[in-house]
Amino acid sequence: MQEIIRIEGLTKFYRIGDETIKALNGVDLSIQKNEYVALMGPSGSGKSTIMNIIGCLDTPTSGSYFLNGPNVANLDDNKLAEIRNKEIGFIFQTFNLLPRYSSLDNVALPLVYAGIPKEMRNEKAKAALQSVGLGERMNHKPNELSGGQRQRVAVARALVNNPSIILADEPTGNLDTKTSHEIMALFDEIHRAGNTIIIVTHEEDIARMAHRIVRMRDGKVESDLPNVPERASVS
Repeated sequence: MQEIIRIEGLTKFYRIGDETIKALNGVDLSIQKNEYVALMGPSGSGKSTIMNIIGCLDTPTSGSYFLNGPNVANLDDNKLAEIRNKEIGFIFQTFNLLPRYSSLDNVALPLVYAGIPKEMRNEKAKAALQSVGLGERMNHKPNELSGGQRQRVAVARALVNNPSIILADEPTGNLDTKTSHEIMALFDEIHRAGNTIIIVTHEEDIARMAHRIVRMRDGKVESDLPNVPERASVS
């Protein structure tokens, strides 16, 4: 298999007054292409910090982060933004949709940043919305959609640039149980289509839908185990 992420000796320290907070304290992690990984841990375990570094939203204090080959750990903000837009598809708990934009325009937004011409980006955005079952909701704004539909728009936006990694931060946190299972079934389809998925969650039943569970505690990887035998059905 092709390695898509390799993290070596990653640390992230914050200064708060006279105190140094060790958010990450020597993390090693490898993720292969087309893996489906759940990242878990209690508050303060470091899972959000490592998610931000994997997503090129933050840089480590020390250590290496190889993404699709190059070490991106110490790149400047402009380079990180370029890599982020090309390589990472983000899905957030709060959807992060622009309220005045239609579904189509929200999904097309990453393509605007990538410099794709309008006609082509609209075609790509339409295809992404159709792939998540929202072909009839392209002109609807977020306040005209249910929570599940809004998250599907967010999923379509994450997919539209054909990224290397789908990074989902508590993607079912604002959804009811039935809608959560529908969204996780959609993740299953996305994974079967060949995407690499990393999902950050504190919910055991959501994590069990992944193939592998990495548990964080006190800024380190506490356990890293395959999950295939226990995988739950979302049908």
